[in-house]
Parts: sequence; structure tokens; C-alpha cells
Amino acid sequence: MALLKTNSLESYIQQKLGILCTVILLLSGYISWLLTIKWQWIVIIELVLFTICFGFTLSIKQRVMRSFTRASLHLDAITQEDYNQFGKSTFPKGKVSEFHQQLKKLSEKLQTQKSHYDQQAFLVYQLISQLDTPVLIFNQKQQLTLGNEAFYYLFKQPWQMFRHATADLLGLHYNDGHWKFIDQAKKNRWQIRHSEFIDDGENHQLLLFIDIEPALRESQLNAWQQIIRVLGHEIRNSLTPVSSMAETLADKASNERDKMVLGVITERCLHLQSFVNRYSSLSQKLQINCQWLSVEHVIKSVSGLFSDINITLNARVNEFWADGEFIEQIFINLFKNAKEAGATEIAVSLTLEDQYYIIDITDDGHGFSNMNNLFVPLYSTKPQGQGIGLSFCRNIIEQHHGVMELHNNNESVQQQKGVTVMMILPKPSIDKG
Repeated sequence: MALLKTNSLESYIQQKLGILCTVILLLSGYISWLLTIKWQWIVIIELVLFTICFGFTLSIKQRVMRSFTRASLHLDAITQEDYNQFGKSTFPKGKVSEFHQQLKKLSEKLQTQKSHYDQQAFLVYQLISQLDTPVLIFNQKQQLTLGNEAFYYLFKQPWQMFRHATADLLGLHYNDGHWKFIDQAKKNRWQIRHSEFIDDGENHQLLLFIDIEPALRESQLNAWQQIIRVLGHEIRNSLTPVSSMAETLADKASNERDKMVLGVITERCLHLQSFVNRYSSLSQKLQINCQWLSVEHVIKSVSGLFSDINITLNARVNEFWADGEFIEQIFINLFKNAKEAGATEIAVSLTLEDQYYIIDITDDGHGFSNMNNLFVPLYSTKPQGQGIGLSFCRNIIEQHHGVMELHNNNESVQQQKGVTVMMILPKPSIDKG
């Protein structure tokens, strides 16, 4: 019985047909012997019958195996997600035909499911590209396969420049189920959420970067505003009667010295009222009216106020989208800061990277002495500074849905001192009219 055991369909067919052919050859030989046919003819008859049986066995085997081969090719196409190739059955009817029909229905079903999946994936990727929050997708080799335009907020370059870059090259590290930045500054600013998904049979990592700095800054500004609101209320309540009494006494005073003293009191009261009013509007919602601006016109308009500073412009694009009045105020504040820092040269550049306008303002002044408190209200390193200029500038840029960053220049690398201010403004979806 062990000799009759087979492990494959091919050997089973070959064995069974071989047994049948052997029986036929033995019967034909026995019948020929009973008929007293000469042994030479018996040999010829046996050879002819053997040839016929062999060809018959081989034909049946090939016909059966051809059906499985075509089905196997069809399954290979399904494995490769090619649902438009079908294996034609070698038999138009019967079980083999039913099997091929079932494979065809399976291909059509998988094709429908793949179409739905591709549509959903397309919508998801479109949504990712439109998000203002940076999103990165890494494959199972931890290589970057997709990013969105907000990638620029992280690395100041379009994500296509880093296609197939490893997570380590981007300064990202995965440990204990969490993604983190290696750089401490980015680690403190960005919170990373991630999830896994399968695409084209591979595991992918989707990373969503949440900028927690605005939330922290909003909390900080709310605290400052609360303090300013309370102080402003108390100061106004005190200044109003003091100013009124000083003016009344000044009108009645006959002594010039008394009039001068009372006039100083009135002047300082008005100054304090103006001071409080400026700080109370520090984080107010501004009415931003954007339009296409000529960068050359803006710089020319502002540079007239700073004739003692050499201001140069390097623009790769001629126009950008912003509120002209507020943008000019930003340039005035920044140029004024550079002048007070001893700058004699200011270089302004405008470039368009992907869907963002990048404005860099670089001066050769002495730079900032404390980078950690630049945007803190009421903080200033200048003797007469009020600590409002940079906070106001950043408030304007953020209400343009942009980003503002400052850093001291590295003398050893750029061979210059001073400060570089970078402003990132989004390009609008509308065309220039």
C-alpha cells in the first residue's frame, strides 16, 4: 500500500493511468497468446498499444495540469493586484469551468474593493496635503514617502527635498512606542502623534506634528492680558482724576513754576494712558486685508525712513500676499530695532518655496543678548524699550496664518554678526488679478 501512496496530483494521475495501461497491455498479450499469434506479432502489438497508452496518459495529464496552470497564473495576477487578467478554462463546462468563474468573480470583487480603497486613500492624501499641521509618512524602512506643505514649518524646505530620507536624518527617533525629536528646541515645541497603517502590503507610520508653542503662548498672553487689564483699570481710574485736577489747578495757578509742574503732571498722565492703551491692544484680533504687494515698492517706501542704513533687496519673486499697512509697520519695527542695535547694513530677500513666501531680513548689528524672552510682553533689553514691538510683529504674522522666527547670526559660519528675522507667509489659492 505504501507503494501506491502519492503526494501530488501529477503522480496520482500518472500512477493510475500507468496501472490502467499495464492492465491493458497484459490483457492484450494474454489474448494474443490464447489466439496462438506468433510472438513477433505479439511484440509489435504490445509496442503499438504501449505507444498509444503512453500518449493517451500524457495527453490527459497535460490537459488536467493546464487547467491548474491557468488558475495559478490567475492567482498570481490577483496577488500582484492585477485584476484585469483572467485565466481561461480549458473546459467550457463542469467543475473546472466553475472554479475559473469563481476566480473571475473574486477578481472583480477585489477590483471593486481596491477602487474604493484608492478613492479613500486619495481623499486622505488630499486632506493631508491641505492640513496646516505638518504630517509625515514613513514606510517600514523608516524612509519618508510623503509629506505635506506644512513640512516647511519643521525643516524650512519642501518635503520633496527629503523624499526617501531616513527618520534619523530628519532628527526623529522612535523609542518605546513614541516618536521624538533629537533636537531639544524642536522637542519642546512640537508634540508628535502617530499611528500605523498598511498600504500596498507594507506597514507605514503616519506622524502628526502639533505645535504646542501657540497654546503656551496664548496661555502666557492671557495671563499678561489679565495683569495688564487689572493694572490698566487701576491706572486709568487714578490717572483720570489726577489729570483733570492738574489741568484745573494749572488754569488757576498764577506762578509759572507751578504751571510748569502741573503741565508735566498732565503730560505724564497722558503718556501713561497711551502706554496702557498700547499694551491693552497687544493681542487683539486684527482686521487683516490682504492684497498683492510689490516687495520693491514696500521696501522703497520704508527705507526712506532709514536713510543712514544701506538696505538691499534680493527678490526671486516680485509680489507677495499680505496686508500692506501691517507689513510696512513690521518692516519699520524691524529696521528700527536693527538701527538701535548699531546696524549699518540690512539685506532683505523674498523667495517662494512650494506654497510659502519666505522673507529674510538680515542685519549686521550686535544681535540679541537674550533669545529666550524676545516675545515676552513688557520685556526689553533696551533702556527705553517697552517690550511690545516684536510681540506685535509676530501677532500680525500669525494672523496672516504665517510664522515668524528670529536668531542671531553665526559669525563663524556666515562671517557676520547681527540678526536674521524669517517670516513665512502662505501663498493664497487665488490667482493674481
